[in-house]
Amino acid sequence: MGAARRMLRLLCVEFLLLGGLLSGQSLSAQNNNEEHRVRNVVLVHGAWADGSGYGGAVITEAGTDPAVAGLVYIAAHMPDAGENEADDGKRFPSDLSKSTGIKKTADGFTYLDPAQFHEYFAADLSAEQAAFMARSQVMNKADNFKAVITTPAWRNKPSWMLVAGADRTINPDLERWYATRANSHKVEVSGASHSVYVSRPKEVAAVIEEAASQVR
Repeated sequence: MGAARRMLRLLCVEFLLLGGLLSGQSLSAQNNNEEHRVRNVVLVHGAWADGSGYGGAVITEAGTDPAVAGLVYIAAHMPDAGENEADDGKRFPSDLSKSTGIKKTADGFTYLDPAQFHEYFAADLSAEQAAFMARSQVMNKADNFKAVITTPAWRNKPSWMLVAGADRTINPDLERWYATRANSHKVEVSGASHSVYVSRPKEVAAVIEEAASQVR
């Protein structure tokens, strides 16, 4: 088991913002010629999304596992040790944070108002597609946004940041700031909303492929 673990190289990919639960999905790279080449891409679930969207704080901490070779943040939070997403978001407040779009249930879970989902989360998608995403969103415990990072993986491992140029959920300036601080490979998609992984899949896939080809 130990030998197999050492041979397995992982690339953690964060789609969306905010801590969610680790998804069990993985994609085989189908390349057995190079022992140390990345062979799996792990998609990590984020907040307020269905299974097609995936959280930055999660891979920031979980990415310290020795099997992880690199990190890809897609319009995501990238906290440092002692930081959390809620406080980091105050550095460059987003349009969503200044709106009434974030709702909270009586038992402490948050969700985005379906009537405002299109405007703040998926403005570059059709109204029909945004409505489907709003209906299928996964609620997130409010306390998760205040979870403090202890050991950020990006301090010791290569990282990539895709900046969504028209993101209203996380301020694009915060995404750029994160990338600069972490010395990440930065790619910016002009005009893209926070749902860039749906609206611009080719650009997102290209960043993942670039990372997978460069990490060892």
